[in-house]
Amino acid sequence: MTYCVALRLDEGLVMLSDTRTNAGVDNIARYRKMFTWETTGERVICLMCSGNLSITQGVITRIDRDLKKAAKGESVETILNVDSLFRVAQIIGDHMRDMQDLHRETLQAQGEAADATIILTGQRAGGMQRLFLIYSAGNFIEATEDTPYFQIGEHKYGKPILDRVITPATPMSEALNAVLVSMDSTIRSNLSVGMPLDLSIIRTDTYTFAVNRRIETDDETYAELSRQWSDAVRNAFHALPPAPYLEM
Repeated sequence: MTYCVALRLDEGLVMLSDTRTNAGVDNIARYRKMFTWETTGERVICLMCSGNLSITQGVITRIDRDLKKAAKGESVETILNVDSLFRVAQIIGDHMRDMQDLHRETLQAQGEAADATIILTGQRAGGMQRLFLIYSAGNFIEATEDTPYFQIGEHKYGKPILDRVITPATPMSEALNAVLVSMDSTIRSNLSVGMPLDLSIIRTDTYTFAVNRRIETDDETYAELSRQWSDAVRNAFHALPPAPYLEM
């Protein structure tokens, strides 16, 4: 399983993903689920994937194939040369649909799920920062002012935290804490989500990654945040008055 989350804020974009993939309790492995591309000063793009690994790897392979063709001078649309992030979402949706058409029947005959979802986010020069959620069928939706974040995978454990905190105006530092706590809560509640984590941040109108790093299992900063969050929740419960229903 997996957990990936992306926020679209006034100050920029925040993306966080885990790296655990499992096919049973005794078959656990690491796979990168976040992929990034950058043309510094012109365009920056981040994808995060959930679902059937063969489907999403096929999509990433086709994206990289087209980029290599374009680099050789071939006339081909790529995520780095089209004129909008909306068109990038369409291209990725087309790749997703092609992979589904190619493999769904065989996968289902073997009792395997073929479904997959992809989060796309980024910004190009002259355009706004954008955030899309792309489904298995290739269709997609875009984040709005009312819904400034998307999650894929095991989202239910981390969603209540984001619902209470995140708006487009949330400062970047607070939003980063929120997504890290959201991930920490998910890891604690679901063994199919695990470290290490991949974190990327794109500040508005910079067209480059301000942060693009891996958070390892022994990362002391992450461990301290997890401890402080647990202590804060525990202290908040201790500070509540006695439940009135006990007196009924």
